[in-house]
Amino acid sequence: MKEGNMHSHRSQSKVAMIGSNMMDLITYYDDSFPKIGETIFGKDFEIGFGGKGANQAVAIAKLGGSPLVVTAVGNDLFGPLVKENFKKQGIDTTWIKTVNGKTSGVAPIFVDKNGYNSIFIIPGANSFLEPEDILQMKSVLSEVSFFLLQLEIKLETVYAALDLALELGKKVILNPAPARNLEWKYLEGIYLFAPNETELHNLTGVNTNSRDEILKGAHFLLEKGVQNVLVTLGEKGSLLVNNTINRSFPAYPVTSIDTTGAGDAFIGALVHILSQGEGLEESIDKASGYAALSTTQRGTQKSFANKETFEHWFSQQSKG
Repeated sequence: MKEGNMHSHRSQSKVAMIGSNMMDLITYYDDSFPKIGETIFGKDFEIGFGGKGANQAVAIAKLGGSPLVVTAVGNDLFGPLVKENFKKQGIDTTWIKTVNGKTSGVAPIFVDKNGYNSIFIIPGANSFLEPEDILQMKSVLSEVSFFLLQLEIKLETVYAALDLALELGKKVILNPAPARNLEWKYLEGIYLFAPNETELHNLTGVNTNSRDEILKGAHFLLEKGVQNVLVTLGEKGSLLVNNTINRSFPAYPVTSIDTTGAGDAFIGALVHILSQGEGLEESIDKASGYAALSTTQRGTQKSFANKETFEHWFSQQSKG
């Protein structure tokens, strides 16, 4: 990965998303999931653009931000499509690495009649975004305010990014999804660690069946050096925990038809709003609304509202 002509974009990019992209292969079904050896009819099928990192970056772009995207695609059919999709969202593709001989990442997604999803992830080229790719971007990354990370790329690359963020004095938002065993030393100084209930349990070993248990898991992470822990709770909202407060944020009531990508809509909106100078608690509340609105539409990135649509919707919610 070589440095390109980013001078016109550097001053605009407040967030660097270092992470994944996937092609979403989405199956909708009404009946129960097929058993081994069983064939059933699905209701519908769609192909979309996804991956936690890409989703979060697109949410930022749709809300008017200009994220610096660092990711990898394969030299297959999907690679050029992923790049073109980023361009359509107004995202610069200078830092997208093409990995020869590898497929792009794909995510088969199965959505039931209630809008709940089950997902497989095949990382493909995402696993070949290397620590060196991040380190050689030091001069570019020194000009952003936030590093946004997930765990769909190799952990060594995540750790390299965390080390670089610490060196450069940047705020890190780490969405530890999917949950993987982390070396705790790398959590020191992370501004915001944002797992869901399942990820919190898998990471800490603490049960998450009650608020007290969730608080216990969050404090475990605070003791490792994280500044703020934000546990997302789906339709129950989220819980922010740090050394001085714990505060619940209720979800906004909507009629959900597809929750795919809602967590990414939330994280992307959150880091964008933070990057605009809003406080953490105000940003969480507004991002909760953005995530809720995304569940009223099918798909992942295409369900994310643009800034004007969201601001209008959110102003109506506030009046209520």
